[in-house]
Amino acid sequence: MPLFVALIAAMIVGEKPSTTQKYGLSLILVGALIMIGWHGSAWSASRTFGDAAFLMAGFLTACFTVIMRQAKLDPIHAVALVSTGSFVIYAPIYLALHGTRLVQVPLADVAIQAFFQGVVVSIVALVLYGRAVVILGASGGSAFGALVPALSALLAVPLVGEWPTRADWLGIVLISAGVYLASGGPLPVLMQQEAHRARRGQAGIS
Repeated sequence: MPLFVALIAAMIVGEKPSTTQKYGLSLILVGALIMIGWHGSAWSASRTFGDAAFLMAGFLTACFTVIMRQAKLDPIHAVALVSTGSFVIYAPIYLALHGTRLVQVPLADVAIQAFFQGVVVSIVALVLYGRAVVILGASGGSAFGALVPALSALLAVPLVGEWPTRADWLGIVLISAGVYLASGGPLPVLMQQEAHRARRGQAGIS
């Protein structure tokens, strides 16, 4: 998703990533490829479809991020638009496919999902994400989306007893470092010197 945001922002609104952000996005890409490629032997038609669905979701979220940034929407207004639009589009589809099945679900289960999906995910998370985009910019704010697979892998340890593999740990480290840089974290001294030499070389060529 942050890679999509960087590409869309560069092509459409001319928001060029800084040298630090380029380093960060590169680390995110390498870390993600390591985590995905390690499980390549388990690929199947359904897994490929799932990966494609995640890529499409990331692309759509990236479009939403850039549009929200360019339109200068207040995070609360953005949440209201997303929630209302989602309800108008999805409710008729759900009713057509499942009818009144929802009334057969235990009330406790409905209440838990209503709170988590309706409040925590649809309101709190989106408001915080929108605020991050306002403060850090489209590329910087969206970079934190790359932490989702890393945090999911870490949370899986206490919740379901699923330990990351060595490749997963390497991917987690690279992605975390990439998010730090892509969100605007300062470069280490050696990388700053390398970037300075690169700028001097480009100036000399021009």
